[in-house]
Amino acid sequence: MLSLKALQKNKTFRYGVPMLLLVVGSSFGLREFAQIRYDAQKLNKKLDPSLAAKVNMEKQSVMLEEEFEKMKDVNLDDWKNIRGPRPGENSREYQEQQRMRRTPES
Repeated sequence: MLSLKALQKNKTFRYGVPMLLLVVGSSFGLREFAQIRYDAQKLNKKLDPSLAAKVNMEKQSVMLEEEFEKMKDVNLDDWKNIRGPRPGENSREYQEQQRMRRTPES
């Protein structure tokens, strides 16, 4: 059996075991601190009941079929891509120029 002096001279026991304990222990410590953070965020996210009801109604009111019906009626054949202004260009002047070029064909 190894004596206490032999264990103190062993590099694995002297440096490896404390390092292993530090790594494993810190992962558990980080988990606890992160859990505290998420619990605090959950408490701060609670909404006013009237506001929460309004948000839920907005989420429920949008249906995929309704959006499809809106898009089905849009005429995409006459659509033309107009690029936005580049840095340094006057956006209003450029948009007016693009609109003038985009006259409907008769």
